Amino acid sequence: MQIPEYAEAYKLAQKEFRRCTAAGEYPYPPALDAFLGAEQFAGGVDLGVIQVPMEFVVGTRTAARTNAFARNFMPLMSSETEFAGKWQNLCQAHMAEGIREPIKAWEYMNRFYVEEGNKRVSVLKFFGADAIEAQVTRILPPIRDDAETVLYYEFVEFYRAAKINYVEFTRPGGYVRLQQLLGKSAGQVWNDDDRMNFRAAYSWFRTAFEANGGGKLPITVGDALLSFLEVYGYQALRQMTGAELKKALGQMWEEIALLQEPSPIDVKLDPETEKPGGILTKVLPKAEPKKLRVAFIHDKNPALSGWTYGHELGREHVQRVLGDEIETEAYFNALDADPREVIELAVRDGASVIFTTSPRLMPASLRAAVDHPKVIILNCSLNQSHRYVRTYYARMYEAKFIAGAIAGSLAGEHDLGYLCDYPIYGQVAGINAFALGAQSANPRVRVYLEWSGVGGVEAATKRLTDRGIRLISSQDLARLADQGRAPFGLSLVTEDGSVNLAMPVWQWGVYYESLLRRIRDKSFQAEPGGSPKALNYYWGMSAGVVEMRYSDKLPASTRKLAGLLERTLRAGLCTPFRGPLYDQQGHEVLGKDGVLPPERVIDMAWLNENVLGSIPRYEDLTDVGKATVGIAGIMSPGKAET
Repeated sequence: MQIPEYAEAYKLAQKEFRRCTAAGEYPYPPALDAFLGAEQFAGGVDLGVIQVPMEFVVGTRTAARTNAFARNFMPLMSSETEFAGKWQNLCQAHMAEGIREPIKAWEYMNRFYVEEGNKRVSVLKFFGADAIEAQVTRILPPIRDDAETVLYYEFVEFYRAAKINYVEFTRPGGYVRLQQLLGKSAGQVWNDDDRMNFRAAYSWFRTAFEANGGGKLPITVGDALLSFLEVYGYQALRQMTGAELKKALGQMWEEIALLQEPSPIDVKLDPETEKPGGILTKVLPKAEPKKLRVAFIHDKNPALSGWTYGHELGREHVQRVLGDEIETEAYFNALDADPREVIELAVRDGASVIFTTSPRLMPASLRAAVDHPKVIILNCSLNQSHRYVRTYYARMYEAKFIAGAIAGSLAGEHDLGYLCDYPIYGQVAGINAFALGAQSANPRVRVYLEWSGVGGVEAATKRLTDRGIRLISSQDLARLADQGRAPFGLSLVTEDGSVNLAMPVWQWGVYYESLLRRIRDKSFQAEPGGSPKALNYYWGMSAGVVEMRYSDKLPASTRKLAGLLERTLRAGLCTPFRGPLYDQQGHEVLGKDGVLPPERVIDMAWLNENVLGSIPRYEDLTDVGKATVGIAGIMSPGKAET
């Protein structure tokens, strides 16, 4: 006698079979041995008995009984068959006392293929079970460079620490970032309480995410959770009520929707051309504009930080130039307290525009931007895919290219040195631009790379000078006020001290003036033009936000070369990253006459063929370096770069 549950499951199977057939898909559960060789099964890793997410149980170990089930594991056999009788008996047993015996399954790429227990899976899927116990053997795929395999091996490392297999991401780096946002280091082992608390929080979030329509987006729950944690944090998630969580998700939904974009960042290389107003703007009287209150929030103090000092000069410039149109105020040492509270103070003080001048202030900036959608917040960083906070940075690699050409023309048969601080977005472009500039003037010259973020600036400088290197590209002019730092710009190191030869200059005043004028005339607010992408301003010499200064000690011919390069860069007639380009291993990065697009320049993680050195490991950086790289770094914390 047929029970109603089997009749309903049979209908679901028929519906799924018809859907797959119409879509040209295989209508049965896929068999693992259809695409894996016998030798891969022999090398499996025993995971023991674990909880397996039911949605990740997708197929069978062999094709022997595959045609008994539709692709969704619902039964395809008629009710008169022996198979149907066994299914119904198992169904009744489950309703009476539950299914307790683990199935046997194989895991490949975090998907599970059943060897024993297909009907148990079918019954539990019918009843909507979240998970099933299984004796699991893992099959590791060959190591390759494709994103899917890289992401899977990141999952394997995460699983080793957390023993969690239900969280997935669509882009590499998600698992390490999740560990960070939960307050854990890469590879840190979870205890039972960690797993229990996270499962509850994840389930709570998933319910709210799907209730908001998240299931229609081509992203995972893990992707959305990561974005949510970037804004609100883990503890806030655990403490929210259902209504609060739904409201918080709604407030930041554009940030969630941005995750579906394959290229989520729109890089603006120059200020948009101002559009002339219509005839009414010329006839009608202009309303008196409301004074802008602008806050500049810094992580340090200008007396101790040249970076902060440079931004303060920019603030003073716009206050002087724009006069009564704006009122500015600076807030220092934001990281000494809670930076969110400092931003909230600026909002309470009436700021309608806020510039946060360090990548380390991005998390607080993002939360404030979500909480105060009418306040314009910009963060000084690069390659940040956030919908609510725009970023701004300067193409300093153009100046580094000129400095490299100067150094190469003066080097003769000597090597050059390059001192960098942290491997964050934009910095590797500066290293390679310097090396390419030097190479263009001196094809045989080599550039030794050292990092002040590993062991300090004095030690890094000494490692260069101990090699007999005398021409060194060091910190920028804007960092002159930093105490105890090495000479800035391109310097010639002598026994009597350092002689500065050329230096790049960040013209923050020009940058801030242009942005604030655009905010005043509303063109800034209209700039997205309906695009869902995050906006990153990455202006350079053509916008006047980067300049070069030269010493009188430079030979006249070298000054002419530098001036020519500066004029062509400013006019957009020259780019450092034109092919052919080769990395340290001699691999071609870009073919002849090709030009690297801005996105590849920004996230560059390779070093030019004439650079001797490497990108440091996250573990080797200073605490400040780790904090900075954790937010704006080109590599994931815990991942060694070579």
